[in-house]
Amino acid sequence: MFSIRVMTLDDYDAVIELMRMTPGISLRDADSREATSRYLERNPEMSFVAQIDGALCGCVMCGHDGRRGYLQHLLVLPQYRRQGIANGLVERGLARLEALGIQKCHLDVLKTNEAAARYWQRQGWQLRTDIDRYSFIRSGNRNA
Repeated sequence: MFSIRVMTLDDYDAVIELMRMTPGISLRDADSREATSRYLERNPEMSFVAQIDGALCGCVMCGHDGRRGYLQHLLVLPQYRRQGIANGLVERGLARLEALGIQKCHLDVLKTNEAAARYWQRQGWQLRTDIDRYSFIRSGNRNA
């Protein structure tokens, strides 16, 4: 059986290792310890980790801009999938957003991550075809 708890900066190394072990997850400079610390401080008690027998097996990072919520880095190690862990993590994040009065949530999926696309579609999330996302990197660092 799994348990879910709030993610803290103490979980950083284990979460990064989960990301490295999970196909379809892209690590960037924005995933540094310092950037993650800022994210967790800006969005307190909104990101979560899942554990089985004391070891991390999944996570989700959740935040908002005051109007819309955002989920990032939902992942569950392949050997622990199909047990409701991802759904539990997502539900925790969405419930925290709802408690703040935020009803709409967005997420990004790499176009090459077909498994994630299938998961989100099965959960009822809608693929947006009416907008394009543009990014600008002020530093010029393409890995930001």
